[in-house]
Amino acid sequence: MSEQGICSRREADTYIERGWVLVDGVAVTELGTRAFPNQRITLTKAAQSQQQASVTVLLNKPIGFVSGQAEQGYRPAITLITAQSHFKGDRSPLRFTPVHLKGLAPAGRLDIDSTGLLVLTQDGRIAKQLIGENSGLDKEYLVRVEGRLASEALAQLNFGLSLDGVPLKRAEVKWQNDDQLRFVLREGKKRQIRRMCELVGLKVTGLKRVRIGQVLLGDLTQGQWRYLRSDEQF
Repeated sequence: MSEQGICSRREADTYIERGWVLVDGVAVTELGTRAFPNQRITLTKAAQSQQQASVTVLLNKPIGFVSGQAEQGYRPAITLITAQSHFKGDRSPLRFTPVHLKGLAPAGRLDIDSTGLLVLTQDGRIAKQLIGENSGLDKEYLVRVEGRLASEALAQLNFGLSLDGVPLKRAEVKWQNDDQLRFVLREGKKRQIRRMCELVGLKVTGLKRVRIGQVLLGDLTQGQWRYLRSDEQF
């Protein structure tokens, strides 16, 4: 079910236990049941309704907040999802309710000293799209730097660097202005941009994620959030 993009593995377990999964039209209630490639897996209307009710939140994370669980005294980003910090320009028909926090989890990470677009979702399909093994979504960053960068070093940032002995995928890196670079990555190793810059003699002084796939940070100010609309897709 996860491989076919029907739902996440965790959701699949819940749906199976509730009898919400059909294989060739027959309900399956035992975890670990195997389905053959030629068999058709579908969800009942109850499961479909639950998926449609799942929310996805776009947050402009400030510096000093961790993406996931609280650590070393730092607050997790989910604590910013409140009625008071809801973006007033949100065009989604949804209105905040505490039930939207249940099962809400970050789909990817953004370092504690970075700002910008962080996605939190209740929908396993979206989580897989953003952080699954086969995810190839672009992620765009504006990176303020100090130091001198030779033309050959800029070429290395685009392709040719390795981290932890593993070659990095091709990136798109170009100057945005005199002290700011624009990075577009298709992978997300820990502190990747900062480490890439260190390898070519640059120091990162500011990093903001402004886009994931087709979804933009837009007008969200730091600490504000809005719902992903039904007409938006990553």
